[in-house]
Amino acid sequence: MGPSPQPELAEKLSAILAICQKMNSERDLGALLDLIAREATDLLGCDRASIFLLDRERNELWSKVALGSDEILRFDASHGIAGSTVLTGETINVRDAYSDPRFYDAIDGQTGYRTRTVLAVAVRNQAGETIGAFEVLNKRVGWFCARDEQTLAALASHAAIAIETAQLVGELRRTQDELVMQNAHLWREVESRYATHGIIGTGPRIQQIVRLVERIRDSVVSVLITGESGTGKELVARAIHRTSSRARRPFVALNCAALPETLLESELFGIEKGVATGVQPRLGQFQKADGGTLFLDEIGDLSLTAQAKILRVLQERVVERVGGRAPVPVDVRLLAATNKDLEAEIGKGTFREDLLYRIKVIHIHMPALREIREEIPLLANHFLREYGQESGRAGLEFAPAVFRRLATAPWPGNVRQLRNEVMRLAACARDNVIGEDDLSEGIPGPAPTRPAARTARAESLKDAVAELEQRMITEALRETRNNQLQAAKRLGLSRQGLINKMKRYAIAE
Repeated sequence: MGPSPQPELAEKLSAILAICQKMNSERDLGALLDLIAREATDLLGCDRASIFLLDRERNELWSKVALGSDEILRFDASHGIAGSTVLTGETINVRDAYSDPRFYDAIDGQTGYRTRTVLAVAVRNQAGETIGAFEVLNKRVGWFCARDEQTLAALASHAAIAIETAQLVGELRRTQDELVMQNAHLWREVESRYATHGIIGTGPRIQQIVRLVERIRDSVVSVLITGESGTGKELVARAIHRTSSRARRPFVALNCAALPETLLESELFGIEKGVATGVQPRLGQFQKADGGTLFLDEIGDLSLTAQAKILRVLQERVVERVGGRAPVPVDVRLLAATNKDLEAEIGKGTFREDLLYRIKVIHIHMPALREIREEIPLLANHFLREYGQESGRAGLEFAPAVFRRLATAPWPGNVRQLRNEVMRLAACARDNVIGEDDLSEGIPGPAPTRPAARTARAESLKDAVAELEQRMITEALRETRNNQLQAAKRLGLSRQGLINKMKRYAIAE
């Protein structure tokens, strides 16, 4: 009697188990195919091994040409012994490849390899569908036997699971990469949309603010933004955040004047559970803004107690929740705003001088709208387009006379009041052209003027119109400081139309 096959079988099973463990730990499909081919050649004592995967859309089989290579071999799924295995699902064992009509010798011709013996088994997924063929070539001693068929079939069943897992992981990685690219694209769109940081204005004072925002984009220092209510202090704070390295982290805004003193501390620093009956734990604004930016509007309205605690957070970079014992580290950039004169508040004893030094590393002052009247037409048009986009009502525009009325109004509420008025005008407008009749009673009318003396040469309608045009063009140029584009918008003309009229009437720039 010959030796028992049991030790050899146990050794084979042990080797297959070790290979399966290696396969299950590999998630890259290319590396997995290399691993399976390498282990199969060692286990079955052959020259080469390949897994051919089925591309159903193209009805092709594909495989890596050689171990470690990125080159892919593709051929029609109906060709070769691998194709027959995929088609029939049967195991094919050939002792002389070139004498078998199913053998596809073009692959040997393409790779320069000489095939003698072939063993191929189907690779099936967990649903029982054939997804490819596992093929080994050229047994080093003799030819492939029945036990080799069993061994290869066992390897193929485990390889199918590992391959599907690697394909799924690859698909998830591609999806993740696509999401990352889409996210980057969306951020580019956001950054493009706010290329001027959302700050509207072409005059020197506004552009100086825009340039300052650009200069401090890579800084983490605190910024104090001052100005009257409604001048756009929070808009500038958001612009600073968007252009900074913290843009993808939270921007948290808190109006200090809107909170009662009893709630301010828990709102800023958070509160622990059980401080009082029914109190639930809550994060404070400093923790919500961790890694990002905290904007404290109307910081001048804080009590001295709250100011002292904010100063400690800025100095030590930790917060203590109400009722808490352990300090919590925070990484926050502080932006603050006020409509008060903080130096005067220091003199009154209502604001801490050391806190002012902490928050006023950079100072930005927002001008009142009455100080930048040249920006009013541009702002009004911007708000009108904004309303049109939101409401789906395109084509709204102002009559030239409305621009003149808007430009002379006092605007105690500044840009916020102007925006509200434009939104009201747009919502109530009967026609696409908004006229003087649509304006609020609070918008002042034109100052009364004495009628100009009419000469005999200006008696005709043509001369009267020409005289009126010259006066309106001259006035618009003076009010816009010779900005032709803005003057043209006020007059309801194109820039070239304005230039033509200036030439006709010999109006100097």
